[in-house]
Amino acid sequence: MASTQKRSTPAHQPVTLAIDIGGSGIKGILLKPTGQPIGERLRIVTPQPSTPQAVLAGITKLVQGLGKFDRVSVGFPGVIHQGQVKNAPNLDQAWPGIHLVRELERQLQKPVRAANDADVQGYGAIKGQGVELVITLGTGFGTALFINGHLVPNLEIGHHPFRKEQTYEGQLGANALKVVGKKRWNQRLAKAIAILDRVINFDHLYIGGGNGKKVTIPLPPHATIVSNAAGLLGGISLWDDPNVILPPTTKGLGKGTPQKRPHKKNSPKILQKKRQ
Repeated sequence: MASTQKRSTPAHQPVTLAIDIGGSGIKGILLKPTGQPIGERLRIVTPQPSTPQAVLAGITKLVQGLGKFDRVSVGFPGVIHQGQVKNAPNLDQAWPGIHLVRELERQLQKPVRAANDADVQGYGAIKGQGVELVITLGTGFGTALFINGHLVPNLEIGHHPFRKEQTYEGQLGANALKVVGKKRWNQRLAKAIAILDRVINFDHLYIGGGNGKKVTIPLPPHATIVSNAAGLLGGISLWDDPNVILPPTTKGLGKGTPQKRPHKKNSPKILQKKRQ
């Protein structure tokens, strides 16, 4: 009698829906566990006014154009604490107090993790070595700090005083760029980089966001401009870092198990042409 050999079934590899909520646009893409995109990135304009109801409805509409997924990562333009919005300076004033994770889990029926958008973009940019600072130049001025690949959450340097009684965001956000022009805006950015280097003593600085492409100043050797796509690609690492503070899991939706974060390789450059 011939022996029968049991075939091993490959373990299911979760597909992640990565969502990046911005002051001007909401983007989404499906990602393999390796961070490779599945299909095209989709984008819709952020509703105005950008109330929680309008933005959540927009996400539902965006997701309809994508395929099946197992879990969700969200980058949000404000402070998220245990799944709840603490502030959202560039969205409607109704956002503070909204439990973003719970609302999206109810809406999408999948487990959700959410963090500040600069934090998520940082995950997609860093190498996981030493002290790494990420700044995002978009509607506002976002910051994220990582130590050996692990996030120090909710670092809001953008709202700290910078110069002339204004914050970093007031001097370097999208409105400031429009008012003073690219030359003066870049001069301000050079001063900001020098100050942050002296204060934080970072090993490397990554500059991202939609306005990263407007940077024209010479950068120090330990500074790099990264693709705005990192704001989506970092959604994979949001599920890998065991230091991420998670809210209680919604009943029936399962729980993402924190895994030991692997050594960070250079992020894929696949979406560089689709920068905002």
